[in-house]
Amino acid sequence: MSSQNGLVCFTNCFLPQEDGTLLEQDLWIDERRGVILNAQKTFFARRERPDKIVDLGGNILSPGLIDIQINGAYGFDFSVFDGNDEAYKSSLQEVAERIVETGVTSFVPTLITQEKSLYPKILRLLRPFSTATSATVLGWHAEGPFIDMAKRGAHAPSFLISAPQGIKSFEDLYGAENLADSEDWLMSGTLGVRIITAAPEVNGVMSAVEELTKRGVVFSIGHSIATSDIATTAVKHGARLITHLFNAMPQLHHRDPSIIGLLGASPHLYSPFSPITTKALYSHSPGVMSPIALTPMRFDSKTAISGLKSPVGSEALDEVETPPQTPVFKARSGKGSTLKKTQSIAGFSLDEPVEFTRPFYEIIVDGIHSHPNSVRLAYSAYPEGCILITDAMKILDPNLRDGVHEWRDGKRFVKEGDKLYLEGTDTLAGSVVTLDKCVRNFTRFTGCSLAESIKCATYSPAKCLGIENRKGTLRAGADADLVVFDAQGIVQSTWVKGKQVWSRA
Repeated sequence: MSSQNGLVCFTNCFLPQEDGTLLEQDLWIDERRGVILNAQKTFFARRERPDKIVDLGGNILSPGLIDIQINGAYGFDFSVFDGNDEAYKSSLQEVAERIVETGVTSFVPTLITQEKSLYPKILRLLRPFSTATSATVLGWHAEGPFIDMAKRGAHAPSFLISAPQGIKSFEDLYGAENLADSEDWLMSGTLGVRIITAAPEVNGVMSAVEELTKRGVVFSIGHSIATSDIATTAVKHGARLITHLFNAMPQLHHRDPSIIGLLGASPHLYSPFSPITTKALYSHSPGVMSPIALTPMRFDSKTAISGLKSPVGSEALDEVETPPQTPVFKARSGKGSTLKKTQSIAGFSLDEPVEFTRPFYEIIVDGIHSHPNSVRLAYSAYPEGCILITDAMKILDPNLRDGVHEWRDGKRFVKEGDKLYLEGTDTLAGSVVTLDKCVRNFTRFTGCSLAESIKCATYSPAKCLGIENRKGTLRAGADADLVVFDAQGIVQSTWVKGKQVWSRA
């Protein structure tokens, strides 16, 4: 039943706050505009109370979950395109409409490494969209192909490439029109979210990080053997995220904690008075210049690099608008720049930012990709940066049976509960865990509250993407994308733009 005056009040509920606490309070929304309201301001301005009251029986009313790394679901693989645009868009829409049963109301479709001719075709079809009953597609996440051979996981080695021309190499591959532009982003809110996972040590990648960041791209470090120095330099140039922490990267070592060590990085250590020296800007791929000797170096997947082996594996009123507190865009050149030129390496200059901020990090909380103790360790080190993801493959479906399933290129998956690996190997290949289950697992693994766990799947990913004024929050003016959880974290109902689109009942 719709509200006659468009106002809806959710009552008898607990609201997760952006600091990870719960607040017992009513929530008003405008179902006609699909936004959350400031109850007090709305009442005094309109002199009306909601015509529709929804009693949630003491359950938790949360912002909708946001999955920023998902490779497919319900039988559809975002990386597979057979030339039929309409079939692809139809399958993508089906995923967006069905995934709301898991509490997800926004997601970023992720492409793994592809043959280069496919990128412009697929990315053109992954532009942001939503229907009245679907989760919102926020844009695209390209995972590869600028990644390190030693940490390629399930990515096809023949498609991996370097970026000898820096940003132009990225434009040539993805299509310049498919890369977000900062002005477009600012004008369209969520209509510009982009994520690129790449290895900063690969030839040419480091020189592109700053420009990608200026365009609104969230640069994520992943599938990489970057040392601590290289990873830190990437962050100082704008890298904002770490792709599936612990997976496809060197493991923690006390002398060189590599990418994982960024969780413990001190901004005081990396001040402009003690700049990090970039020791490597090149990949360890065949024929590419070695960062140490500057001579050709052949790659051997069994070779120990830096002492670490690299095995292959895996709102209220219309006039109220709350801006993002952490916009993706930061002035990185020209007037007001936070950059200071400090060094020249391998023939080109590097501009070193003055400030250092630890990046967000994704983590797959299925109990398989990362041990519960590792999850707790990461969260304890840097709770504010934690983002839960599924990294789910096309066979994600809460009702799918275990067994062998077809993938692509003649390969097959083996599903055993929440474990997913390539047939005939022990290589993990994404997951089939749902994001609501990740939320529940996270409370068990870390001992944090359900509200704190929910924050890692709502506010934190939205903040990483710079859209926390519209998504992942219960602020006045935000989209009324909502999920009702019971005390155990089980999804009871999902709402998109103020309309109920799924209910367990």
